[in-house]
Amino acid sequence: MQKPVVNVMVKAARAAGNVLLRSLHKLDGVNIVEKERMDYASEIDEQAEQAILRELRRAYPDASFLGEETGIHGKGPSVFVIDPLDGTSNYLRGFPHWCVSIALVEGGEPQHAVVFDPLRNELFTASRGSGAVLNDKRIRVSERKDLGGAVLATGFPPRERERTPAHLECVRELLREAEDIRRTGSAALDLAYVACGRLDGYFEGNIRPWDIAAGVLLVREAGGRVCDFRGAATGPMDQRGMAGRQLLAGNQKLGTELQKLIVQSGYAAAFA
Repeated sequence: MQKPVVNVMVKAARAAGNVLLRSLHKLDGVNIVEKERMDYASEIDEQAEQAILRELRRAYPDASFLGEETGIHGKGPSVFVIDPLDGTSNYLRGFPHWCVSIALVEGGEPQHAVVFDPLRNELFTASRGSGAVLNDKRIRVSERKDLGGAVLATGFPPRERERTPAHLECVRELLREAEDIRRTGSAALDLAYVACGRLDGYFEGNIRPWDIAAGVLLVREAGGRVCDFRGAATGPMDQRGMAGRQLLAGNQKLGTELQKLIVQSGYAAAFA
């Protein structure tokens, strides 16, 4: 049975999803802003975030909120970390792979998570210590024992490209063993797909708390491992961890192999 706070988060995610679905037919007239180099947002992102905030504030007026579009506000110790549209570039191009991501973070660690894919009506939820669920069915990470035959996901950070050569070298090394590598454009969905076994692993550099807070908990509660490129715990996933970071996820054994290869390829050193 879902926790009451998760029910509220689901309601908020569905409200945002409705905003996003209603706006699909008018993308040609959307005002698009380049927040940073090759990092875009639109008025629809903000409308979706406002829909989330309305639902969360109604139930939890004393909480804090960290939204990708509106920043940090509120002074409560519990922080709702919100990405109203993870995969904005996909959405604006009509590429059908994007989602809504909401996490409740306490002490820097996610306690409850919702990732909602409105197009597929897929709802991923998790609460710390209670497991992870996709549309009311328990999910687990894949059981693949090593990189041989693995399908992985990564992302090429739009805000900076100076580490691209090291990243491509890492990809080259991985493809000696892995079956394939996907670049989907949505970190939250990548992590959700690792949690349910659609992907065997995921890694990306320079990502922000709103990209990963919900997905990290999904992977952990599905039995997986999450860490940085050197195997250390990732930093706080609230306003204290606003800088970009590296993250990898997978099952316990494959995650360790992936982490070691990222170091061996030289990609981890690019973040020193």
